[in-house]
This record gives sequence, structure tokens and C-alpha cells, in this order.
Amino acid sequence: MKKIIKLESIAEVQQLCGRFDESLKRLEEELKVRLTIHDNHLQISGSSVRISKARKYLEDLLDSIRSPQEEPRVPHYAREELKREKKHQRVPLTSTKLGIEKTIGPKTKGQREYIDSIKKYDIVFGVGPAGTGKTYLAMAQAVEALKKQEVRRIILTRPAIEAGESLGFLPGDMYEKISPYLRPLYDALYDMMDAERIEKYIETGIIEVAPLAYMRGRTLNDAFIVLDEAQNATAEQMKMFLTRIGFYSKAVITGDITQSDLPDGKPIGLLQAQEILRDIEGIKFVFLTGEDIVRHELVQKIIQAYEHANRQ
Repeated sequence: MKKIIKLESIAEVQQLCGRFDESLKRLEEELKVRLTIHDNHLQISGSSVRISKARKYLEDLLDSIRSPQEEPRVPHYAREELKREKKHQRVPLTSTKLGIEKTIGPKTKGQREYIDSIKKYDIVFGVGPAGTGKTYLAMAQAVEALKKQEVRRIILTRPAIEAGESLGFLPGDMYEKISPYLRPLYDALYDMMDAERIEKYIETGIIEVAPLAYMRGRTLNDAFIVLDEAQNATAEQMKMFLTRIGFYSKAVITGDITQSDLPDGKPIGLLQAQEILRDIEGIKFVFLTGEDIVRHELVQKIIQAYEHANRQ
């Protein structure tokens, strides 16, 4: 039995095939069908049941590739989701429209839970390895909340930990020394909004990007606050930050406990918060895993290898 899906462009062909047809071959292995492309037509061959499943999956994949604002779903993600589907953990392929310049949405079940928790709870902890979208998705939610006028400002902060370097030896004034630590937050912002608007918002205080130490003594009302790299916050800093949250505010705290740069013996604020706050109603902890990594497929394997080595 055969089924034909019409492809609309050479770009779609390239996305599906990959280099030397590697992606197409891997999709064939996972879907258990025969896939051939000729004259912009994708032919699916196999049993009727497998063709039906493969057709639905490939059409969802093509819808994502065709979305002009959505980041294309590469076949690697498709393969990982197919494996989870076999465990009855089907992950929707469609993205959530966030009403911002770029369509951003969850690509895994864990990311979906994370976004849903941010919408529901005022304080959310997103804990997991690099590449799981902890900070990026939180900032996307912050931009959405600002556009919907659910908050009046966005505050982005992270600890300026001296990871093997002394700030005193770095060139420039204090702002120039701190700036590299905040660069990833700026990078994410510029990926979601146009530069002119960001600069205007920063000038007027609607968006603030600052080191965690600058939060001391403040009350943050009517704001969406994202604390990034929270594994580098001490226990004292974490308590200080959490007690800054004012009325009509929402806070998302992200971090990866396995990558703390705090000195040995220094309590990790994120780890302590898990132990102390986990039973408080209104606070949600979401734990992302290697299955939620959406970077290069080797990143997932690298993290798994380190986890295995640490267990040994």
C-alpha cells in the first residue's frame, strides 16, 4: 500500500532528507515504512496501519516546517518523540502561539508541563540540564505577559558568580565587568523582540536586566521576574530573592544543580529551596530531563554520559 504527500518546496525536501538522506533513513527506521521522494512528492509505502500513523506524523512535521514564524522541528526531535509515543507519552507537535514576534512553544511533554505551570502558579522552579529551554521558555512567557498587560515590567536577573575568574581583574567599570554574565539574557530577548523596542523598554525601565545582588532591598510589584542560573545563588541570595516578590507578580527560577559554580561547601540556594519549599501550596517545581533537550542530539548524549559518570 502507498500514500503520497505533496511537498511545497526544496527546503521541505532538505529538512526531511538531511545530509546524505540520513534523516530520511532514520525516520524510515522509526516509522517502520519506506519513504521515497521524487519530484517534490513524498511516497510512504508499507502496511495500512503504519502508513496511517506515518502520514499523520509527517504531516504534523511538515506543518511545523511550513510555519513562517515557527522554529522548524528537525527530524531528531521527531525521532525522540516517536520513542516516547511508544511508551504512551505522546507529545503534541503543534506550538503554542505566544503573541510575540516569533512563535515559540513546547517541543516535549516536560516543556508543556513547564509552560502550563508558569501560567498557573505565581512561583515556578524550572530545574534541569542545559538545552531544555528553561530560561528561553520562561522569558517567552514573560514577553507574552507584558504584551497582554498582565504585568507592567519584566525583570531578568542572574547571579554574577566568579566562575574561575576574578571580577577585579576584568577590564572596565563594574557594569562592563558584570555585562558578560547577563549577555545570555539579552541574547534571548533579542531573539523574541525587535531591537528598537527592547532598547526603548530598557531605557524606560519596562525591561530590566540586572545582577541578582541588585535585587536586595527592593519590592517587585506587578512584574514578571526570571531568575536564571539559580544554581549559582547562595542560600542567603535565594531567600533574599524570593522575599522580594510583591503584589501581582510572577517569578520563574531556573537552574541546573549539576552545574553550580559556588565554592565547595557553600550551600546551593536552589537545592535548599527544593527541600524547604516543595510542600508550599502555590509554588511549583518542574523537573526537566534529558528527554526535554532540544539542542543538537549530541548534547543529550553528552549529558547522559556525564550523569552516568557521576553515578559511578
